Amino acid sequence: MRRPDLTITSPSNSRVKELVALRRRRVRDAERVMLVEGVHEAGLAVDSGARVRSLFYCPELTPDVDREVASSLVDRVRSSGVETIRLSRPAFEKAAYREGPDGILVVAESVDRTLAELVRSIGEAPLILVSEGVEKPGNLGAMLRTADAAGVSAVIAADPVTDWSNPNVVRASKGTVFSVPVAAASMSETLAWLRGRGIRTVATTPDTDLLHTDADLTGPVAILMGTEKEGLTDETLAAVDVRVRIPMSGLVNSLNVATAAAIVLYEAVRQRR
Repeated sequence: MRRPDLTITSPSNSRVKELVALRRRRVRDAERVMLVEGVHEAGLAVDSGARVRSLFYCPELTPDVDREVASSLVDRVRSSGVETIRLSRPAFEKAAYREGPDGILVVAESVDRTLAELVRSIGEAPLILVSEGVEKPGNLGAMLRTADAAGVSAVIAADPVTDWSNPNVVRASKGTVFSVPVAAASMSETLAWLRGRGIRTVATTPDTDLLHTDADLTGPVAILMGTEKEGLTDETLAAVDVRVRIPMSGLVNSLNVATAAAIVLYEAVRQRR
């Protein structure tokens, strides 16, 4: 007969404090872990083979529509030998990092890879997305969702400001941070790594006449996106193979970085088909 899960009722319990501490990047980096909150996000993490260290749950917070899915997820994780801990509502609300939690919180090993480790994931004619210095977790997460939908081989954060394990990146990505291989490196390392594998680099910038629809985006190619405010650095633009622009008819000369990435990636998908 299975022993009942440990139940924590106090918001001041040491395990709850440990979860709260994982909101800080320094702590996540030291422990090489990340927080995944939400029934569907945690489910995608488990389905994608994430290495789960522990799962915390609170049935009282789970909406009726997700109750069966949440219960099944807890059973799956428990049967794999991973600890599952029940929290009281006050304890879970203390541990949760988002408003309106749905009663599922997972601690998993970090998904961040080195460029060397990424080689095994990209295939022979990869389509790669590179983000240089993107700051907002919501934008990184949205870019990951597009990358997942478009079948992108990998996403590289070059000179990253936000880490892949940031809870808000995980949330904005809807869990796709687990389904798309991700890595982080300096831009100089990234460019050298791409060149060494014969992967052409295509930079997005308004300062060119070549439209993204007129560029050859087939074969091994990496699409480079810059920061929300300044775009790609001059050093990066000078080092790439091709510069392309998205046609703009309005007064603003740039799009949200996640939107721009989606437009160029799907043009690449169209050409590659």
